[in-house]
Amino acid sequence: MTILAERAGIHRETLGKIEKGDPGVLMAHYASVLFVLGFEKQLADIADITHDQLGRDLEEEALPKRIHTKRRKPSPERE
Repeated sequence: MTILAERAGIHRETLGKIEKGDPGVLMAHYASVLFVLGFEKQLADIADITHDQLGRDLEEEALPKRIHTKRRKPSPERE
């Protein structure tokens, strides 16, 4: 575990906190460990919006149902 901590650039104590799931550990430390372990693809998938169906559904609900635009009055030159 000491080698993993060194390669991730974190203290051994921080790695221990990560193993225990301590919520006080920076996300950057989790990312460093995942990168060292070879999980960079899975790490990239976490932030991929296409995997967040709930977020997309909530965003769609917030969109207006109809868009009303004001009609322009024809200008005198066009008539």
